[in-house]
Amino acid sequence: MSIMLKKRGAILILMLNLFLVFTGIGLVIPIMPKYMENLGITGSTIGLLVAAFSLTQLLFSPLAGRLSDQWGRKKMIVTGMVLFAFSEALFGMASATALLFVSRMLGGISAAMIMPAVMAYAADVTTTEERAAGMGYINASITTGFIIGPGIGGYIAEFGIRVPFYSAAVAGLVAACITLLVLRESLPERKAADTAAPAGKERGSLLTQLRYSYREPYFLSLIIVFVLSFGLANFETVFGLFVDHKFGFEPKDIAFIITFGSISGAVVQATAFSWILKRFGEKRVISVCLLFAGVFILLTLFVHKFWMIFAVTFIVFLAIDILRPAIGTQMSMLAKDQQGYVAGLNSAFTSLGNIAGPIVAGFLFDLNINYPYSLACVVLLLCFGLSLRVSRRELRQTVVKA
Repeated sequence: MSIMLKKRGAILILMLNLFLVFTGIGLVIPIMPKYMENLGITGSTIGLLVAAFSLTQLLFSPLAGRLSDQWGRKKMIVTGMVLFAFSEALFGMASATALLFVSRMLGGISAAMIMPAVMAYAADVTTTEERAAGMGYINASITTGFIIGPGIGGYIAEFGIRVPFYSAAVAGLVAACITLLVLRESLPERKAADTAAPAGKERGSLLTQLRYSYREPYFLSLIIVFVLSFGLANFETVFGLFVDHKFGFEPKDIAFIITFGSISGAVVQATAFSWILKRFGEKRVISVCLLFAGVFILLTLFVHKFWMIFAVTFIVFLAIDILRPAIGTQMSMLAKDQQGYVAGLNSAFTSLGNIAGPIVAGFLFDLNINYPYSLACVVLLLCFGLSLRVSRRELRQTVVKA
């Protein structure tokens, strides 16, 4: 009973910390279009800013994954949260484009430190049977932060367009303090010593890890992660700009759509996600969500009334919020004793998609505001086809290697 309570307590602390961090991230979403407009920044520059975040996340993710296996999850989480707080404060103070890029790059490093360590921590304290539920809870806290954040951000932006960034910095520092004072390290000392001299493939550089990732049983899942991230980045990068330019939405309107469009995802992740995976399996859930995400992103181009935009966005967010933990659970099951390493590769492939996606979306947005969503639809539907074709092949590879 005491072990179960410790597990639940650790998961709850992780959830609280991620909730605070992603509330901080969500705070700034509805005011970004106005903020960028005040600084005279185009869609192309916004795409490059998002790509800069993802590039640094890509470069540091494999290293962060290994360090979480060697030094412990807690140190990585605390350090990452402090860095996140600093990056948000810097973004709020910046008046030059160069400082904005520095801020986003520091934010990418913080994300690389936090997410693999959190996912590995959840894997450390859960059994195979509990893994899906644990990942569902973790992702539910992320989604809930996004739900709460934009609503708060849209409100506090009334006190100044830079105030949400400073509020995000405060949330990050609070999360870091809670982790430092309350959370216990999940990586046993013996295991930490064992991982101090990792296997050859873990000692390799980022390029080496990416080059030889095709040998892993979860490689095709990594490809889906990349394509998925590319398509979703097109949707998410320009969403605020899209509704701002096309419909004249204010920060409060954007906050309303994001907030209520994400509620379903948090509810599903916290209550029904584990049952969905057990009932239908990761591969089927991933394929169906890819299909729905692609189709409903396309529908965004044809709706005009506020309630229709809300309904379409609701479905897109729901599909995204189920997709991400489903893919994470699938690879966690295959990772065995290399949770940090695999979580780092997962983050790296996500970053690859998040680098290419925003750059393309920003340039396409400057050409025509409908082009990014058209491309996102095509990419996600191609990813859906890929998931159907590779599911049986991946299963056979896993059986052979086992």
